[in-house]
Amino acid sequence: MKAKEKETLKTKSVAELQDLLAKAKEKKFNLLFKHRTTPIANPLEIRVVRREIALLNTLIKQKGQVK
Repeated sequence: MKAKEKETLKTKSVAELQDLLAKAKEKKFNLLFKHRTTPIANPLEIRVVRREIALLNTLIKQKGQVK
């Protein structure tokens, strides 16, 4: 994730961050499922999504509202 994208995430509200987090978790699930059945072309996508989830969790906690 690029620095500019991180800055735009910091300006979002907690509800928006939680929505993005849910979508990222769903994407991770789908990637893992596809990778288990047939190897995906770019397995590094899983790492990128996992790090995006960690960043979103961190931002939500920094805002003071954990679901």
